[in-house]
Amino acid sequence: MTAAPRVTLITGGGSGIGAATARRLLDQGQRVTITGRGEDRLRSFAEGVGEPSSLLTFTGDAADDDAVRSAVEVTVRRFGRLDTVVANAGYATFDNLADGDPAGWRDMVLTNVLGPALLIRAALPDLKRSRGRIVLIGSVAGVVYSPGNIYGATKWAVTGLAENTRRMVTGEGVGVTLINPGAVETNFFDADGGPPDRAMLSADQLAASIVWAIDQPSGVDVNTLTVRPLGSPL
Repeated sequence: MTAAPRVTLITGGGSGIGAATARRLLDQGQRVTITGRGEDRLRSFAEGVGEPSSLLTFTGDAADDDAVRSAVEVTVRRFGRLDTVVANAGYATFDNLADGDPAGWRDMVLTNVLGPALLIRAALPDLKRSRGRIVLIGSVAGVVYSPGNIYGATKWAVTGLAENTRRMVTGEGVGVTLINPGAVETNFFDADGGPPDRAMLSADQLAASIVWAIDQPSGVDVNTLTVRPLGSPL
């Protein structure tokens, strides 16, 4: 009997890392849900991959509990199961403790820290049934210190969330993987005037690492991957 295709839900999946990961999983024959606040981006991605029946798009805020729970429920209703969630949605304010705007910090903390926690909580019952995997997209900024960096503090929180979650669920057959990328060439840097002038990964290069972690055989739990472009001193 042929096994049913696996199902993955990716937050922030309309562009960048999330879209590159979704594309690779669809090419494997997986069924994929992508979420995001920008309906146009989600629609553009769907059109770009030919609007397959194996793709579901869901417009919603990754830091809104009702939206996150609805995305999980709609995914399971549509595809019958859930094997992997990828907490990818996030952004940076590109300021610091000395001169930053606290209003921006609030939204960043909610998206980068509360968002993954809500996704874990909403998806956990279905992941326990499938003995699936939680993938959290952290950052090199969550494993090294940089002066006054509030974004880095949110990613240090994700580092802690990953290990705390692993200890909670490993006995129930659910894997947890934290992936810490260095700089990735996406629209992430648009709010800072464009990408920095240094070595960068492409979104597809990082997506290859994410999919590698998802594809590990049953019983294997790869917990932390730090993925830098060659030449990066950070």
